[in-house]
Amino acid sequence: MATEDVTSKPKSLPPYPEMILKAIEAMNDKNGSNKSSISKYIESTHGELPAGYSVLLTHHLNKMTESGELVFWKNNYTKRDPNAPPRRGRGRPPKPKVLLPTGMDLAPARPRGRPPKDPNAPPKPPKMRVSTGSGKPRGRLRKMARPSGGLGGSVTTVPASTATGKPRGRPPKVKAPVTEVSVRQ
Repeated sequence: MATEDVTSKPKSLPPYPEMILKAIEAMNDKNGSNKSSISKYIESTHGELPAGYSVLLTHHLNKMTESGELVFWKNNYTKRDPNAPPRRGRGRPPKPKVLLPTGMDLAPARPRGRPPKDPNAPPKPPKMRVSTGSGKPRGRLRKMARPSGGLGGSVTTVPASTATGKPRGRPPKVKAPVTEVSVRQ
């Protein structure tokens, strides 16, 4: 029985990269060939294919694209033209690196952050306040406490917690006085 299994084995397929390149050359489309058209061509020329054929085809297409044998552009695979310039990816291209002469020494790179103070430097003199000459203090004036009790009322003193003029917390809700209404019948 072992000899029958060996002799009944289907004919061997050529390597996948070879089949892919033949398919692309045979179709000869100027925009290239997509994966499904390559697959249909290989199926029509080689007949019966193994069960994991589509997975292997995808693997070899990706591998050939990464190695540079094929170019993948707009969902199509084409053979690489040796005279064509390489296609640039998205975004801004990197700046070309300038090569320095071999004998030139570079200064050490500056460390990040603010440089430390020099401990041997003389102390700076304190800054003198310059008077504007008007005698008024700078900035906005503080709020004064409002008098309460009408026109001739006395001035209330402001506690220390409300020195800024604002009481702490939410003010209590003011309730309107309720008048009793009697209903007669």
